[in-house]
Amino acid sequence: MIEPYYSCDGITIYHGDCAVIAPTLGRFDLLCTDPPYGIGEARGKNKSRSRPRSGVGNIIVSKDYGVSSWDDRPPSADLLNSLLAQSASQCVFGGIYFDLPSSPGWLVWDKENGTNDFADAELAWTNYGCAVRLKRYLWNGMCRAVPEPRYHPTQKPLAVMSWAIGLCPERPTTVLDPFMGSGTTLRACKDLGISAVGIEREEKYCEIAVRRLAQTTLALGIPP
Repeated sequence: MIEPYYSCDGITIYHGDCAVIAPTLGRFDLLCTDPPYGIGEARGKNKSRSRPRSGVGNIIVSKDYGVSSWDDRPPSADLLNSLLAQSASQCVFGGIYFDLPSSPGWLVWDKENGTNDFADAELAWTNYGCAVRLKRYLWNGMCRAVPEPRYHPTQKPLAVMSWAIGLCPERPTTVLDPFMGSGTTLRACKDLGISAVGIEREEKYCEIAVRRLAQTTLALGIPP
């Protein structure tokens, strides 16, 4: 039996390979995840995005998340299909990178980036059966809708993950995120009163997720 890295108040974290751990966990109401896309985002890309500050000579220095191999390749089709089969409902960010069934229910996160070279939006594939849904939420470097700390190079805002979970046609009671990262899905589930399991291969992100789960929701609606 695989021992959890963390388990408290209906939220469980496993440190390891989801291909090994997920098959031991049974079924879930919802798979909500943001898998690696295989584009090398963990190879220090974010640091290279430092740029001059408009109108002055100093530099906006992007956060350095270090160098790792977790985004060197995407999950195999067999692994992704097995994860999809573990749940009734599914929401997969970066769905355009994977061979997924046709669906009318894409979710569009408009980052409100303004004029720059970064993507204006990100897409999540779902089997929700709904029409396309759009959420506008500013997330552009230091410019964010709320001052939410960023711990991971591909981290999604807490409000966006809560929105994606909330659109599930039947309110889930159990959620699986097999590519947990810094634990945003789990934090959203905790705030929504939903039990969730996350799996993450990088122990430093397991540690960060535990700290985020220990935080209380701040006043004025600012997420932890």
